[in-house]
Amino acid sequence: MTDHSESLPTVAVVGLGKIGLTLAAVFANHRYNVFGADINPDVTASVNQGISHIQNEPGLDELVWAAHQNNALSATTATAEAVSQADTIVVIVPVLTDEQNQIDYRMIDRAVEDVANGIQKDALVIFETTLPPGDTENRFGKMIKDISGLRPGRDFDLAYSPERVYSNQIIHDLEHYPKIVGGINEKSLERAADFYKTALGCEMIEVSSPETAEFAKVAECVYRDVNIALANELARFAEDKGVQMTEVINASNSQPYANIHSPGIGVGGHCIPIYPYFFINKGLSEGLTPLSRKINDNMADYAITKIEERIGSLSDKNILILGLSYRGNVKEPTKSTALMLIDQLQEKGANPFVNDPSFSDREIRLYDAAPLALNDQHCSEIDVVILQAFHDAYNAIDFSHFTNCQLILDGRNKLNQKDINRLGIAYEGIGNEGGLPF
Repeated sequence: MTDHSESLPTVAVVGLGKIGLTLAAVFANHRYNVFGADINPDVTASVNQGISHIQNEPGLDELVWAAHQNNALSATTATAEAVSQADTIVVIVPVLTDEQNQIDYRMIDRAVEDVANGIQKDALVIFETTLPPGDTENRFGKMIKDISGLRPGRDFDLAYSPERVYSNQIIHDLEHYPKIVGGINEKSLERAADFYKTALGCEMIEVSSPETAEFAKVAECVYRDVNIALANELARFAEDKGVQMTEVINASNSQPYANIHSPGIGVGGHCIPIYPYFFINKGLSEGLTPLSRKINDNMADYAITKIEERIGSLSDKNILILGLSYRGNVKEPTKSTALMLIDQLQEKGANPFVNDPSFSDREIRLYDAAPLALNDQHCSEIDVVILQAFHDAYNAIDFSHFTNCQLILDGRNKLNQKDINRLGIAYEGIGNEGGLPF
């Protein structure tokens, strides 16, 4: 084992979640000495053994192990201590919304306080967490100044560069997606851009201010949310008119300026259901942005209504939800439509069951649903199946075991309607009332 750490430039990565750990590992494998900080002692212990606590992220296990072997990556729960040793500090701590869709700063405020207590003069601080426009400078720059006495733009440099990656392909995206970066002054911008050119080797898009970079990231999410809402609105209208939305999309999108998204049972994850509220709560309270949130969040209720119209009361019905994750082939329940479905089914007096190959039975029970394996004998007692997230494992489902099933609601328009109908089970999709034309 070779110890390169003494001669390498130093980086502190604050927050070792899925993106933070990946950033730390990539930096450490690009000739940086990386100090990772996280409030979870299990996370830091794992990293200090060269083991990634993040699963299903291709290439991450190998990067973490290689960084560990080269003594280029260590982790601690003492954030201020890690920050005090670093020339560059990258903050990637989540900002979420609460049950009233108000911005919840608690986690990142705590992290930035620790940053302020450890920061040294002439350090570079970069925020990667998705933020409402203005927060890098007006909230967190001010917080660091008030606690440390160091002035942003004079005693330390401050920049914003949003993460723009996708679960299950983060390492690929870090290399191939352009990195947007904005600094509070020319020197901050130059330092941040130079850092990313060396640490990631990706293309740079330098913008005029942190606010521009912050706005750009939220705008990306709003764009997707609005276009998914449009697809859902058109899908519901297509059902009224007896038109299959899947055929419409295939036909319309042959025109190069059309890009109608796929409709679905809802939108989940850390990004799309959350970040539009960073605009809505800062003044964009009317128009497409809040309307799209309403449309997409209403799709779970729409799905339940479709089921009731088909089979009547859901009281004491056994209903299986396929997919606890918010989308296929990831293990991430944040803002998943499955959680809305579980709540609504319980309110209707139904018995919700969940299958998800990424989650253990114990983990599924934490969400107030009963786990059910697809080869379990109790599948014969299921009345309705809802496809919520299409995992690869669901390509080979044998629905013949569901001998009591009256309806399969295909919330992602992925299942074969003819195969389902042959078993005497009714099929409904989203915008495909009679099923897909297989």
